Amino acid sequence: KQWYQRRVAITAGNQESFAKKLDVTMDSQKSSGKVYRLEEVAKHNTPDDIWMCIHNKVYDVTKFQDEHPGGVEVLVEHAGTEATYAFEDVGHSLDARDLLAQYYIGDLHEDDRTEKAVTAPTNADGQGFSTGMLCGIASLGLAVAAFFLLNKA
Repeated sequence: KQWYQRRVAITAGNQESFAKKLDVTMDSQKSSGKVYRLEEVAKHNTPDDIWMCIHNKVYDVTKFQDEHPGGVEVLVEHAGTEATYAFEDVGHSLDARDLLAQYYIGDLHEDDRTEKAVTAPTNADGQGFSTGMLCGIASLGLAVAAFFLLNKA
C-alpha cells in the first residue's frame, strides 16, 4: 500500500504555511453537484453504510473499510458525523487524501458547514512554522549528524 508511504519534505527556506502550499483541505475537488444535510449523513452510521463529512465534503467510505490502515472500528466510530478534526488529528498523508477523493459523493449543505479545520501549526502572522524554528530544527539535525560522524572514529 504505497499511498500512505509518500513523504513530503519541509525545508528551512519555506516562508508560507505548509497547509497553504498543499491542497490538504481538498478544496480543489470538483463538486458532484449533490448537496447533503448533516441529518442525512447521520443516517449512514453502520458498518454496512459509512458516510462521513470531511472539510465540508461528504464521503461514502463503506467500500474502503477493509483497506483502512487504522481498521474498520475508526471508520464506524466516526460514521455519520462531521469527522474533519478526527481526520486531521491523525495526520493523513497526501496519498490518503488523494485516495479519499474516489469516495466523494457530494458537498455538505451550506447551513451545516463548519469552518475549515486547522491543518498546520501557525504563528501569530498566520504563517506555518517560523523560519527561526525551522532553522533551529535544521541546526539540531546537523549537530546530531556531526556528533555521530566525529565519534565514529
